[in-house]
Amino acid sequence: MTIILDGSSFTIEKLVSISRYNEKVELAPEALERIKICRVMLEDKLAKKEVMYGTNTGIGEFSETMLNDDQVKEFQRYLVYNHAAGIGDPAPIEHIRAALAGRINVHAHGNSGCRPEITLTYVEMLNKGVTPVVCQKGSVGASGDLAPMAQAALLLMGEGEAFYNGEQLSGAEAMRRAGIEVPGLQARDGLAAINGSNLLTAMSALQIYDMERFIKQTEIAAAMSIEALLGNMKPYNTKLHELRGFKGAITSAKNISKLVEGSDLTTGKMKTKVQDAYSMRSSPQVIGAARDAIGYARVQVEIELNGVGDNPIFVPELNLTLTGANFQGSPVSLPMDMAGIAITMVCVLSERRLNRLTNPALSQGLPDFLAHEPGFYSGLMLSQYTADHLIVEQRILSAPASILSIPAAADQEDFVSMGMNTALKNGQILDNAYGILGIEFMAAAQALDFREFTPGKGSLKAREVIRRYVDHLEVDRPLYTDHNKMKALVKSGEILEEVENEIGILGK
Repeated sequence: MTIILDGSSFTIEKLVSISRYNEKVELAPEALERIKICRVMLEDKLAKKEVMYGTNTGIGEFSETMLNDDQVKEFQRYLVYNHAAGIGDPAPIEHIRAALAGRINVHAHGNSGCRPEITLTYVEMLNKGVTPVVCQKGSVGASGDLAPMAQAALLLMGEGEAFYNGEQLSGAEAMRRAGIEVPGLQARDGLAAINGSNLLTAMSALQIYDMERFIKQTEIAAAMSIEALLGNMKPYNTKLHELRGFKGAITSAKNISKLVEGSDLTTGKMKTKVQDAYSMRSSPQVIGAARDAIGYARVQVEIELNGVGDNPIFVPELNLTLTGANFQGSPVSLPMDMAGIAITMVCVLSERRLNRLTNPALSQGLPDFLAHEPGFYSGLMLSQYTADHLIVEQRILSAPASILSIPAAADQEDFVSMGMNTALKNGQILDNAYGILGIEFMAAAQALDFREFTPGKGSLKAREVIRRYVDHLEVDRPLYTDHNKMKALVKSGEILEEVENEIGILGK
């Protein structure tokens, strides 16, 4: 179904559909009309020689430099050229598609001043599969993602490079093959294409989507491990968490309880400890805190997706030009730093449960390191080493980028968000998280195999899915293939989908 971009109803789920699943997009008719009205206003102000930043003036440190009529016509081309200054490998196609969709939605407000042809060209590029080649690094997340968005804007002049039908081509050739007319750049067009934090916001939106699915999987893994460790079920009583009041903890407790329904542990007939270790009984509180942090980040990201992130901003109904800093990435980078920390936190919790599953002093009678002949076989001893390596890397990556401003443009741009650094490191945090949780899943499945009781329906289904990819460890074997299979399995979300098909949708 075609997704209508109108400036105000864009969601993370819609962005995922466009960027990952190539859903078609359309600019809302009323949005197109707003863009046209704004352009008429801008051209009138140009004719009257009204000073407008980045339109008839230079930018950054050169904002006080006035341009003559001939320079106004050429300035946007050189603006895009000198800002296309990134470095590194190409960003994933889904990131750039998401950024273009976000930029279209900014224009849809009718406050950016560009020609309609600019916005409509981006719509065509999305619908016909032309994706600019954009270097991953170079943005400081203020004045927007200037370097990557400028590299994308080269295609508006028939320049740069693009992916099309699986090939990397010159921008001109990709546009020609797709049958997209190159609009060129006139006054204001270039700056209106680049002056927003669209790439870091797009990446953050995709990460929020993945983080939310990951958090549900941490609850599945926690349920499996808690059952394998003969956990006391009282800490997962929803009433306990309602008395404190945190929404995330209430949801996590409900989910874990739902996952263990049908377990022999819930009957009270099996002997359990009066109180388990924190890594078990604190799971709802810790995972719940992560839920709340990621939930806040979702709110902020969706505000940004539907906001006017540009500079200057034109207000046709007031005949007004406002210069400010709505491109500043801090409203996204700060909560996304917290979201990344939240993922690391639940990974640390996961590794502590893994330790209890494998540590003979803590495992409630499970075989040492879950091996069949401990001492001769080492079982999953080394799996914990691998998880520990990833945990340390998570902790390093969790240092916040949003406080690490380095002034730019001769101190005219003297505070920047570094939101692209946040987005890039959050991608690495998630990648490691899939591996850490995959190892816990593998250990929990192994541990449940040793237990002679019936686990909950959710735990049983999760173990069934795991066993399609990784066999029970009877005798020692190289584990790197199992680790990589489990990492890919967690990333795919197959465990979550199968478990929800079995017991119903887990709370969000």
